[in-house]
Amino acid sequence: MKSFALVAAALVAPALAAPAAIPITKLAGPVNENSYIIKLKDGVSKDSHVARLLEFIGNQDSKVVYKYDSVFNGYAGVLKGPILDYIRRSSDVEYIQADTIYQIEYEQGDESLAARETQDESSQLVGRAANGGGVDIYGIDTGILTTHTAFGGRATWGATYGGYASRDGNGHGTHTAGTAAGSGFGLATASNIIAVKVCSDGGQCPSSNIIAGVNFVATRAASSGRPSVAIMSLGGPGDSAIDSAVSNAISRGTHFAVAAGNENMNAGTRSPARVATANTVGAVDSSNRKASFSNYGAALDVWALGVNVRSAWIGSNSAVNTISGTSMATPHVAGILAVVIGNKGNSSPAALSSALKSNAQAVVTGAPSGTTNLKARVW
Repeated sequence: MKSFALVAAALVAPALAAPAAIPITKLAGPVNENSYIIKLKDGVSKDSHVARLLEFIGNQDSKVVYKYDSVFNGYAGVLKGPILDYIRRSSDVEYIQADTIYQIEYEQGDESLAARETQDESSQLVGRAANGGGVDIYGIDTGILTTHTAFGGRATWGATYGGYASRDGNGHGTHTAGTAAGSGFGLATASNIIAVKVCSDGGQCPSSNIIAGVNFVATRAASSGRPSVAIMSLGGPGDSAIDSAVSNAISRGTHFAVAAGNENMNAGTRSPARVATANTVGAVDSSNRKASFSNYGAALDVWALGVNVRSAWIGSNSAVNTISGTSMATPHVAGILAVVIGNKGNSSPAALSSALKSNAQAVVTGAPSGTTNLKARVW
């Protein structure tokens, strides 16, 4: 009888054991220590889950930093020891990802070789409807020097994520905003430009901040009712959480222009470049040849000028700088989208992306096989 009881107990024990811990996904590159992104299963109430979690946390050394509400059923936080273990064993959780830090990158350009393509293209728009009037362009980046004369009072501060100062201490975000919508630099010179800071002044961008920025854009665009275009001149290793956030924001109606990346590799391995519904942009030089650094592959939708691009900069309200990167090509496409919306009216992201490609020019050389040769242009 005793032996039977022992056998029965042995059979029952596995069924009563705690659920297996969910593995933590860690992408290549540095991470924010003890910071994690938690994706909840579809149908799970985030509010209920987080309420239980906060009760469990109490005064322990952990905290929820972001609760994403528009584009991602999940949250991010500093989560340690027993708190992290509690989450890893929760049946509510789909996956857990370490908070990867992306790095903004660009190359210093040559001012004497700064291309004049944008100015030439702008001259073709004279006499047409307002260039992007009524359209909001969001720069998910290092911030924007909103007082720069190139913006003529059209630039405002939207949000800051990561505890940084609400200013652009890097220059990258101001430059990309200028390329999209700055007078003398960009095409969409009647659009509003809105700063969404997710990167430090050193150019480090934690994925938890990036998702928060995308979430802000989707929420703000929906509440404003205005056509909206987002610039994501950043990226990193394939990241399911960022991909999901961007894809969901697009499905809610916001147009996204995203950088292919500067590693001279297949963009299909990078996020958000690999998001199928985004407009993924590679960089060419003024001769329409693939830039040596630009990523490539089937994930690219179009190319745009990304070598020796002159635009607004920080330091003074009239500062300029000439730099290179797919970061510089991406806002050119965002500006094109805004101008087309201003002239022809808004449409779904899928329809506008299709029109972007059908009206592009097949002029790009030097790209590997399997990569588009289409260069974006206004139509």
